[in-house]
Amino acid sequence: MTDAFRLDGKVALVTGGNSGIGEAIALAYAAAGARVVVGGRRPERNAATVEKLGDGHLAVTLDVADERSVEQAVATIVKAYGRLDILVNNAGVGQRASVMELELAAWRRVLDTNLTGAFLCTKHAARQMSAQGAGKIINIASIYGLAAPSKGLLVAYTVSKHAVVALTKVNAIELAAHGIQVNAIAPGWFFTEMTGELKGTDFEQSVCERTPTGRWGEAGDIVGACQFLASPAADFVNGVVLPVDGGYSASDGLRR
Repeated sequence: MTDAFRLDGKVALVTGGNSGIGEAIALAYAAAGARVVVGGRRPERNAATVEKLGDGHLAVTLDVADERSVEQAVATIVKAYGRLDILVNNAGVGQRASVMELELAAWRRVLDTNLTGAFLCTKHAARQMSAQGAGKIINIASIYGLAAPSKGLLVAYTVSKHAVVALTKVNAIELAAHGIQVNAIAPGWFFTEMTGELKGTDFEQSVCERTPTGRWGEAGDIVGACQFLASPAADFVNGVVLPVDGGYSASDGLRR
């Protein structure tokens, strides 16, 4: 049964794979035997992650919101390895602002990256996977794809992640006939570059109180779920949104 979780011989593209959760996923996939392609906009950071991965892995400069960039990245991967088996749509950005103040440009930037980027990468990866007769697509959603923050404000981010959940379900249904499973992971509160400034704040403590495990997630906490969904062990798992949140979404959050 252990072999069912291995990724030997598979080729995986992790968008936003040069830092935080994305880098942790990339490292875990490499350890499980996959050839990993790190996709990100910053070549120097991509290269630093590939150096950690070791020989046999690849970096591509990728802007997920630019269809030509996505198309070229997939073509580069197929030229290098002859296939693409796993896509992790991890690239994402956030924007904290009131709906009454949020600039249209900021709204579009978040939706373009979080939602349109996942759509474009899925579109071009699925074409290759369909030709192969198999593939795995994993979308990194959020607990704010299942609910909304208590004071609102994360308008574009919350809308984009709800839409990623919908994208997961509709694509899971369509692509199943091509041997492709599409699932999502909904992380809770994790310490990453985007949330590092919250360490030591009252908000950090508030999240700990709401979360049954009593702590925030670290990047390594998500890799087990990602490896499972990418592996043969998940061949009959499709259209699922898996919270990885320490129980946050199971709790009503009330102090008693």
